[in-house]
Amino acid sequence: MWKGTRINHNFIFEFSPSTALKHRDAFLMSTTFMMAVFGAMVIHLLLRAAGFSPGQVDAIPGILLMFFIVLLICPFDIFYRPTRFCFIRVIRNIVCSPFYKVLLVDFFMADQLTSQIPLLRHLETTGCHIFARVFKTHHPETCHSGRLYIEITYFISFLPYYWRAMQCARRWFDDSDVNHLANMGKYVSAMVAAGARVTYGRQDNHLWFAIVLITSVVATFYQLYWDFVKDWGFLNPNSRNPWLRDDLILKNKSIYYISIVLNIVLRVAWVETVVHLRVGPVQTRLVDFLLASLEVIRRGHWNFYRLENEHLNNVGHFRAVKAVPLPFRETDSDS
Repeated sequence: MWKGTRINHNFIFEFSPSTALKHRDAFLMSTTFMMAVFGAMVIHLLLRAAGFSPGQVDAIPGILLMFFIVLLICPFDIFYRPTRFCFIRVIRNIVCSPFYKVLLVDFFMADQLTSQIPLLRHLETTGCHIFARVFKTHHPETCHSGRLYIEITYFISFLPYYWRAMQCARRWFDDSDVNHLANMGKYVSAMVAAGARVTYGRQDNHLWFAIVLITSVVATFYQLYWDFVKDWGFLNPNSRNPWLRDDLILKNKSIYYISIVLNIVLRVAWVETVVHLRVGPVQTRLVDFLLASLEVIRRGHWNFYRLENEHLNNVGHFRAVKAVPLPFRETDSDS
């Protein structure tokens, strides 16, 4: 999408054009990882059908995860080493916020992590069950109701927002721009709302329902305002494109309005967590999967418009570029 609309994402992220991934490389990596996960699931099911006990086969997800980690930190020049090391460097900058100067790629990746909180919580549950069944460190029931499990759930729900808030604090310290403090307030409100929803899941009463409703509504309006006005540059009443901005890359303006409506709808997906739908455990997992998938879609829209706005600001302010793209369509060789 960025390539098709000639958004210079390599310059914006400060990637080297010689080592930056092309869309085919990204697709190859994604399909490779997905096929590895699918293969591990098939092997797990076949071993269980063959009569192996859960304690003998439940280590397969952990082995696969360890393989991915070893591949990520592998020092040899295989499997896109510049990209892997760049990813590690960005994650280091995020985890050590606010001790590193914040670049756009750092806070862009941190924003992706805020959308991956459901995934991180599922990883917590999976890891807990692996240790319980394989290493016998605790009873599996504690993976859903134990004190340590609940504390880690709070920790995971807060951590991505905390990292992002610390990045805003560092940017305010470096730039003395109060907008960064206002942006930090958005992530603090998200932390409060996330903590209230986790607590409400454990203490289902009218008091916590009211707290969840108030904190979530405030955080949602805060996030919507920042999405549309600050990140996307929309809702300009004086724009020649009604309620958008003067410069648009996509020719069909209706796409922007559809994305605005879609972003609003997906931003209020938290309502499902307070409604308490009376469904079975399998249906609950399916609903969680659906909501996580919708968040990926919403984040994909946000990514495009955020970078589109950044690209147009670069052009409008005549910022320097490291490489001027030629006016010819780039073709990727299959050889």
